[in-house]
Amino acid sequence: MANFLKNVFEDMKESAKAQHELDKANFAAVKAEAKAQWEEAKARNKPEVRKAAERAKREGAIAQAKERAARAQERIDAAKKGGED
Repeated sequence: MANFLKNVFEDMKESAKAQHELDKANFAAVKAEAKAQWEEAKARNKPEVRKAAERAKREGAIAQAKERAARAQERIDAAKKGGED
């Protein structure tokens, strides 16, 4: 019986150590993720970075608008050709 209890307590000790290591690793990961988010937020607030992001967004919207206008013009031309027959 004593040997059985010794093994049980040894298993519990090993399990607690393993859980502690897991907790430490998870804590380190969360801490690193929080720091990364903080650094990204600081970088986004720099005027030159924010202006570049806004400029890229505008340029993308302009390109999409031009593409939509070109497709609409193709539809207009196709409708006019269809009506001339």
